[in-house]
Amino acid sequence: MLIQTDAIVIKINNVGESDKLVTLLSRDLGIIRAFVRGAKNVKSKALSATELFSYGDFTIYAATDKYIVREVESKQMFFALRGDIEKLALAQYFAQIMLELAPREENADDYLRLLLNSLHFLCRNEKPPMLIKAVVELRTMAMAGYMPDICTCSKCGKAESDTMYFNVRTGQLYCDECAVSGKRISLSVVVAMRYIIYCPFNKVFSFVISDELVPELCEITQNFLLIHSEKKFTTLEFLESLHIEDFNG
Repeated sequence: MLIQTDAIVIKINNVGESDKLVTLLSRDLGIIRAFVRGAKNVKSKALSATELFSYGDFTIYAATDKYIVREVESKQMFFALRGDIEKLALAQYFAQIMLELAPREENADDYLRLLLNSLHFLCRNEKPPMLIKAVVELRTMAMAGYMPDICTCSKCGKAESDTMYFNVRTGQLYCDECAVSGKRISLSVVVAMRYIIYCPFNKVFSFVISDELVPELCEITQNFLLIHSEKKFTTLEFLESLHIEDFNG
């Protein structure tokens, strides 16, 4: 059976001298692994179209126990990532988040759109890297079913107080009068988290938060991801090893 879908390459394994095994985040099939025969040959049309973070239209043959890429037409290469180790490291972290949390062999439209948009903003320097990171972490977790309870105080139901507390392990929010545990966070950060989770998808990056509050937001979203996904993100460890202040949560 032939399947046509758009997808982005998020991981590559070389197979023999000329073939590749690529991991794709596809719109219609979610996370899949597919063989690309002869993709490492210099004359192959698939050579550049199956590089890391190449986005394109894929024609895939679905066999009983494997997928094989028959044709691929590149649509976007995200070249700016390849010349910047900092951007590339962050993009690889986003890719690993998708690899761990996106659905397998079922529709993953929102996951694909989120990754493509995040890479777009990263390449064009249109948003602070830490802000992009926070959006990807929290929105992906929410889509994957790890939804924090941040609408109101978990005890009294109050929606706002000057200072609020978020328990990253329970995912619960408390007002300043009810708090017995959790990290103290500003109301602006709470509002930003609510926006990231509940806003229409096409507006998920369209919010403003003061620069001094971005590290606070990023620390919370990163810790929430690590604790509730129970995954080890080696790409995050590499990102932090670069000692880039703007990228550290």
